[in-house]
Parts: sequence; C-alpha cells; structure tokens
Amino acid sequence: MQATIETIEVLNDLIQINNDRIEGYEKALKELKEEDSDLKALFSSMISESHEIRLALGTEVNSLGGDMESGTTTSGKIYRAWMDVKAVFTGHDRHTVLSNCEAGEDAAQRAYRSALEDEELPAYVREMIVEQQRTLRSSHDQIKALRDANK
Repeated sequence: MQATIETIEVLNDLIQINNDRIEGYEKALKELKEEDSDLKALFSSMISESHEIRLALGTEVNSLGGDMESGTTTSGKIYRAWMDVKAVFTGHDRHTVLSNCEAGEDAAQRAYRSALEDEELPAYVREMIVEQQRTLRSSHDQIKALRDANK
C-alpha cells in the first residue's frame, strides 16, 4: 500500500511539473512578437504535448486510487515570478523567451530524473516515465538549439 501511495505522489509531482510547463509556454506565447509565428506554433505544440502527458499520468493516478493533481509546483510558481522580474530588466526578445523556456525544460528534466530515482515504482510506470522523459528531452533540445541560434 505504501508503494502505491509513493507512486501516486511521484506521478502527481510529474503532473504538477507538466502543469508548470503548460503555464510557462502559455506565458511565453504572450511575450512573443508578430514575427515569431514559428515559436507560436512550437510553443502551442509543447502545450499540447504536456496536456497529453498529464492525461496519461492522471489516468494512472486514478487507476491507482488517487486523485490527479491540478495545481502547479511551488518552485514552478517561484520560477514564473522570477521570469516576470527578469523580463522587466531584459525585455521580451526572442533569445530571452527561449532562454526562459530552456530553464523550464531543464526543471522538467530534473523532475523526471528525480522521479526515476524512486526504486519502488512499478516497471510499467517507470517505462511510461522514461518515455515521457525522452519526449520532453527532445523538446528541450529543440528549444536549446533555437536559443543558441538566436544569440
């Protein structure tokens, strides 16, 4: 029973990270300029990606008898507040937006690495988390490459 509770907690932590990611990209969309239509499409795709991931995680939480988390992480709220303060001083240029998005992607990768440290995770849950981590890693690498190209 304790292992199930721990698994639900791990999954809900990942749900919160994906909620942070959704909010982060929604905020980033608002900071983009007209000429950034390529980023608008990319960020919208990443929002959809996190919605799908969140649904898969939530389905598993429910099947284990838990309630799906609906909020964001405290650290995510702190990160977004820091992003707001930074934007006042640095503006909303393409490089800054991409740098902030990469920092958010780094946080998601840390959360997934941390989740995988739980040795009590059932194999099928671990497999799902590893696959989601790969998907998010690909998105991270895409954001990083765009950021590097926009220095």
